[in-house]
Amino acid sequence: MTEQVKQIAQRLVGLREAEDMTCEQLASVIGVPIETYKKYENAEEDIPVSVLYDVAGHFGLELTELLSGSAPKLKDFSFIKQGKGLNVTRRKEYTYQSLSYNFAHAHSEALLVTVPVSDENEPMQETVHTGQEFNYMLEGRMEIMINKNIVILEPGDSLYFDSSYPHGMKALDGKPAKFVCVIMR
Repeated sequence: MTEQVKQIAQRLVGLREAEDMTCEQLASVIGVPIETYKKYENAEEDIPVSVLYDVAGHFGLELTELLSGSAPKLKDFSFIKQGKGLNVTRRKEYTYQSLSYNFAHAHSEALLVTVPVSDENEPMQETVHTGQEFNYMLEGRMEIMINKNIVILEPGDSLYFDSSYPHGMKALDGKPAKFVCVIMR
């Protein structure tokens, strides 16, 4: 695992222990099997952004605090130059770059997401998390499944949905797909 995954796992253990919670209790709160949760804490498995988002929400933290170990400071506005977002290596399937990491008390999390080319026959990895999600397609084409419904997104298309339903995506046409994702609490 990467150094970032190990550091996040250490913060996860520290938060849980500071609240005097067992692994079983926190796993139950965030809705993941205990075996999976223990792998997260031991840095044996990547932690999906959706899980990190739920953990941060449970402990009343900004997602950035869990990812980077420091709290965001900006309150009036946040300007991020192209390519300068906080890289978040959460799921090996996707590349995430946080575009709102330095804004304090944000009501949403803005991410630039790149979905790499994958085997078209490979099943989608689905996830669920609290809140709502807005996706705006920038490059490539992408198939997204929400609660067993399939939508094809092309550049300029947008999609808004309840992210508590199972959802997953994959790039089409043998090319990566890039989109802006905004997760609202």
